[in-house]
Amino acid sequence: MTFQRISILGVGLLGGSIGMAAKSLINNVTIIGYGHRRQTLDKAVQFGAIDLACDDPAGAVAEADLTILCTPVGLFPQILDSIQGAVRPGSVVTDVGSTKKSIVRLAEKKLAQTAHFVGSHPMAGSEKRGVEFARPDLFQKAICITTPTRKTNPDALTAVEQFWQTLGMRIVRVDPARHDRLLADVSHLPHALASALIAMQREEGLELSGKGFLDTTRIAGGDGNLWRDIFLDNRDNLKASIARLEKQLRRLKGLLEPGKGAALSRWLEANATRREELVKRKLREIDA
Repeated sequence: MTFQRISILGVGLLGGSIGMAAKSLINNVTIIGYGHRRQTLDKAVQFGAIDLACDDPAGAVAEADLTILCTPVGLFPQILDSIQGAVRPGSVVTDVGSTKKSIVRLAEKKLAQTAHFVGSHPMAGSEKRGVEFARPDLFQKAICITTPTRKTNPDALTAVEQFWQTLGMRIVRVDPARHDRLLADVSHLPHALASALIAMQREEGLELSGKGFLDTTRIAGGDGNLWRDIFLDNRDNLKASIARLEKQLRRLKGLLEPGKGAALSRWLEANATRREELVKRKLREIDA
């Protein structure tokens, strides 16, 4: 499969960056962008993220070889309803959603008679929002998780993975349910924690905050509606992650008692070493 006409539904940071990257790396590709605000579509054309703008999702996908769902996950049911009768038979549909189990199940059901759906989750982005922050190198050396099931067309899976690799990504395949369990720990909980750290602060404390606090809470600046949808879609796994964090906080609270200084040092050092090893492993993966 080759993708020469790509439809991007939702041309914000991720959708815009996909368009820019595809246009710079794939010969003779045409990018069609869908959005519900004309101003956003005009910006996407202006910044070179898309070639053609369309305010109708069905019209945007009609001739596409590849359709990429880049809207917030809460809008996926509506978008899939809009395009299921319009996608070209045999074409491929993928997504960038941060949750996978419900999305994959719904997309496979809605598109079963027309297109081949392959779940994707490119682990790239920032707390910024809007196509004005899109850039063509956003995906370079980052991980893209694909989530095939028994229903996934093998050729479509290969084509989607090759597409993300063309954009500079490294592929990891994970079952949709396992994806949601793991991402609750390493993506969804950190965002929830950053938001909670902001919420608990007294104003007089915020006046004294420094770079460490800003670094720790950076991701709390993300789109609230987008993260609301992610949290609610993955609520059970996120609740389990919160429970595990609470266990560690109770442990830390116990280590603050008199006579626990040595144990507290060991706890802190063990976590510092584990993070250092993680950073080294990530750097090796990038350099490989």
